[in-house]
Amino acid sequence: MTDSQISAADRLLEAALAHVPFDGWSEATLAAAAETGIDPALAKALYPRAGLDLALAYHRQGDRKMQEALANRDLSALKFREKVALALRLRLEQADREAVRRAATLLALPQNAPEAARAVWNTADTVWNTLGDTSEDGNWYSKRAILSAVHSATVLFWLGDTSEGSEETWAFLDRRIENVMQFEQTKARIKASPVLNPVLGLPFRLLESLKKPQAPGPMPGSWH
Repeated sequence: MTDSQISAADRLLEAALAHVPFDGWSEATLAAAAETGIDPALAKALYPRAGLDLALAYHRQGDRKMQEALANRDLSALKFREKVALALRLRLEQADREAVRRAATLLALPQNAPEAARAVWNTADTVWNTLGDTSEDGNWYSKRAILSAVHSATVLFWLGDTSEGSEETWAFLDRRIENVMQFEQTKARIKASPVLNPVLGLPFRLLESLKKPQAPGPMPGSWH
């Protein structure tokens, strides 16, 4: 897209947010957003699937804002688990709850499942890349798959959280990160055990034979 098209896309998305609480991420919302002075034909060209493309653009915008927020933080004193938790917290703190709720409803539809999975995966990928992940083997996949699950569960909890400052959500997030750390510790013990590793370690060895994808795709990766 040209700079003018990017500007128009951003203006449409910003205008759409005012209509999402009433019309959801929909054709009506796109049409209303275009009334801000953007040619309806251009609006349709920028967001051909209307509400779905608007919702996905909002999701990508959230990833970018999270990256920017992390870049402006001094993370040197934090443990890695704290950095991951902070990234997901920053991701939610800048989000509009009703816009996320409406997007979750739309992306939960069966026909939108591939787009939903891709969006969540990309969020996890953004977190790991921003934090400097250097994994090249199956850990590249497992880190993103696990964090995708943590992020999805935390978003669902956050949508129903009425606690002051979403404190219950942050406590929930900390518990999920702790679960991940326990899994990693258990995996390390299995791999180090001469008794457990020959049998229980097989899935981990299979996972480690995978390689990080070298080209983009809906289900990246290759088997070596």
